[in-house]
Amino acid sequence: MASDPRALLAMAAGASLISLTGVLVRYAEVPPTIAGMYRMLFGGLMLGALLVLLRRWRPIPARAWWVCLWPAAAFAADLWLWHRSIHAIGPGLATLLANTQVFFMVAAGVLLFGERLTPRFFLGVLLAFAGLVLILGDGWAALSEEARIGVWFGLATGVAYAAYNLGLKRAQSEAAPRAGEIVLFVSTLQCAVLLALAGLVEGASFAIPDARSLLALLALGLIGQCLGWVLIGRALPRLRVATVGLLLLLQPLLAFLLDVVLFDRPTAGHEWLGVGLSLAGIFLAGLRGPAQPVVSAARPG
Repeated sequence: MASDPRALLAMAAGASLISLTGVLVRYAEVPPTIAGMYRMLFGGLMLGALLVLLRRWRPIPARAWWVCLWPAAAFAADLWLWHRSIHAIGPGLATLLANTQVFFMVAAGVLLFGERLTPRFFLGVLLAFAGLVLILGDGWAALSEEARIGVWFGLATGVAYAAYNLGLKRAQSEAAPRAGEIVLFVSTLQCAVLLALAGLVEGASFAIPDARSLLALLALGLIGQCLGWVLIGRALPRLRVATVGLLLLLQPLLAFLLDVVLFDRPTAGHEWLGVGLSLAGIFLAGLRGPAQPVVSAARPG
């Protein structure tokens, strides 16, 4: 399959856009659960409006609406964990840790679908682990309790996102043909409801403090749930698996760079080496043969 220049540009643009989501969570200045709720609410409404404008809305069976609760609950857990990780350790490292979902997806393939592990996967695990040791190893003892919890939350985000991927695939199989975007719309709004309920239980404030916060939340919905993944979704069928995996790694890489530039994250040379090794490991582990389904090398932000 020859690489399509327009698809390459769309994929790179989509990955670059979703790299902004972690930064926008910090700028929103609302509680983590509420940031996730508004992201899904605004993003879901925008996606629904886009489907209506493009005349791509089609009904799906009632059973599909119920099955959508699986990815909705998994992504609610994903955002709940990831947003807390962002506040504890910054958007760069939180996004990098969340991308370990690749390993959990492969593990699910082995346990649930009888897939075989390849030497490339084990090499990817070793590289990613070595990278995390370089990023965290020397400073782990000096990390605050909050930061340590943030690291564990980042890794747990990967587990939750793997569950989301599996649930979304199941929900799409229950829907009408070519109704994947409808399933995404339904599960997005269901996720918003679940996060709103979590916010009520936590006693969090739903107030949006100012115009800057509102703009950040609107941008989070637009980029995190609509524009970025519309570009990626359209480019996916026209690119090689390896090319997709490589370009999607722009998301954690750019998120880390933005964390350094915008939030003055102190980063030593060995930490940059660790970032490179972790990204290489995630890329290798995410590569699949041409007859197997693609495992995303990056989360949707």
